[in-house]
Amino acid sequence: MTQGQEQIEKLQKLAAMVRYYILAATTRAGSGHPSSSLSATDLMTGLFFGGGFRYDPDRPDYPNNDRLIFSKGHASPLFYALWLAAGRLSEEEMLTYRQFGSPLEGHPTASFPYAEAATGSLGQGLSIGLGMALNARYLDKLPCCTYVLLGDSEMAEGSQWEAIQLAARYELDNLIGIIDVNRLGQRGETMYGHDLQAYKLRLEAFGWRTMVIDGHSYPDILTAYEQARQAAGRPVMIIARTLKGKGVAVMENRDGWHGKTLSPDDYQQALQQLGRVDCSVRGEIKTPERIEPEPGSAAEIAPLDYPADQPVATRKAFGNALKRLGPGFPGLVSLDAEVSNSTAAEVFKEAFPERFFEMYVAEQNMVGAAQGLALRGKLPFVSTFAAFLTRAYDQIRMGQYSEANLKLVGSHAGVSIGEDGPSQMGLEDLAMFRAIVDSVVLYPADATAMERLVEAAARHRGLVYLRATRAATPILYGPQEHFSIGGSKVLRSSDRDMLTVATAGITLFEALAAHEELKQEGINLRVLDMYSIKPLDREILLKAAGETRAIITVEDHYAEGGLGEAVQSALATVAVPVYKLAVGKKPKSGKPDELLDYEEISRGAIAHRARAIAGS
Repeated sequence: MTQGQEQIEKLQKLAAMVRYYILAATTRAGSGHPSSSLSATDLMTGLFFGGGFRYDPDRPDYPNNDRLIFSKGHASPLFYALWLAAGRLSEEEMLTYRQFGSPLEGHPTASFPYAEAATGSLGQGLSIGLGMALNARYLDKLPCCTYVLLGDSEMAEGSQWEAIQLAARYELDNLIGIIDVNRLGQRGETMYGHDLQAYKLRLEAFGWRTMVIDGHSYPDILTAYEQARQAAGRPVMIIARTLKGKGVAVMENRDGWHGKTLSPDDYQQALQQLGRVDCSVRGEIKTPERIEPEPGSAAEIAPLDYPADQPVATRKAFGNALKRLGPGFPGLVSLDAEVSNSTAAEVFKEAFPERFFEMYVAEQNMVGAAQGLALRGKLPFVSTFAAFLTRAYDQIRMGQYSEANLKLVGSHAGVSIGEDGPSQMGLEDLAMFRAIVDSVVLYPADATAMERLVEAAARHRGLVYLRATRAATPILYGPQEHFSIGGSKVLRSSDRDMLTVATAGITLFEALAAHEELKQEGINLRVLDMYSIKPLDREILLKAAGETRAIITVEDHYAEGGLGEAVQSALATVAVPVYKLAVGKKPKSGKPDELLDYEEISRGAIAHRARAIAGS
């Protein structure tokens, strides 16, 4: 027997064992996706143990490890069974699949140490892989590859094609995709069925090198992986024809088995079809070269100072902050959706061009790629108009399940952007980010606050959203002012305060103007800058609730899910009325002042509401 034949025979034994554990785990759990796992078993067994994949299981975070992302995360039984075959899971652990408290969740999450990212929301894995490939090629400068297992159903997702065109744009020949073309989706045949040429033609049109193979032929599989690693200048997609449910007659290539497990009788018949399975066989993963990236060194961060008499937009301060922090955070990178001249990310780009990635108008891929960069230890700041981050909300929420250290910045927030009109106005963003578990939501009013909060975001481990204003605003705070996550600022107060105005961002200046107007009438307003929307400074609100008659919240955002509801929630157990001023009408084009008046969140509207409360 030749060495090649011995290798194939070993792979076949490993694949039989992997199939056995896929069936055993899903049948025991009574749920899962065995048919989708079985179709890719040969592809992944060949990758793991055929010499193409290079990984040190003792050091999952080793920088030069290859990376493998299961974008079709519902094939998790296959993923876990591969690690069992690699000697990293016991049979007892494998059979805890989908049980409460088990790290072997229904779709991979960060609770399993060998999962590169949380997947299962289809159409995201390739973007994450793109970010990891960008990191290896342009930042760490390492020869490792990133592999992404894709399902044919998810190739209908637009985010896939965003990633495909960006990968070609950046010439990521260290990114290798594998499409498991098993023909059948959740409810029937996929868009192209087994027409592999349809995928080939589309991918080649986007600049990828393609290989069409039989996904159950080990000679095809091993040759494809060997050639893929030798590709130069272009990313590679292996397009593999497979059969859903391969190896189990009752479900092989049959519709209606997606997400369904075997009955006890079918399970016994399936085991007979698998034949004699050696559950003691184990595979070896080839170890990577011992290469480390050049260590980055942090330098001193320059002080900041904004002249008190020169208004500055917080979006401009964001770009200044990135540039100022760049030397002190060598892992900081910036990704922008072709609006860097508006978000001011171009300031960082000019100073650190090698750490700036233009992601073009493709926000879903931008956030996914940022997640990949974050999971490889970088500190990505992602910027675009606040309104357009809504397109990437699924990628944002999935980032939390990957425990990715993401920082997102939304500029052009609220109706105060003016004439551009409602399509450009971020009015849902506070609600969107507040709803994400463990998120931080910050809304600075002036340049100093933005600079300090960008720094606080950079030092915080986890997802942070910063909201930026289009218009230049006056400088409120001196360069030594401290801003902490969960804090606030009291800008106007006295022992005669009748009412409290809690606000943030652009409407803080409206509140300050209303304070001056009402003071002449004997109505004293306490003005709070609630720059930390989440977590909220409940203590300062409780103090205000105890010392003033009512709280008025003001925000350039829809009422649902915004600052007002956050304040109401914080004061739910306190007998103090909370009056919300927020965007409540469908906005339109106009001057910023006209729109603030129209939505009744201007200084005049605040003064009017305060007089009504004071006179009641």
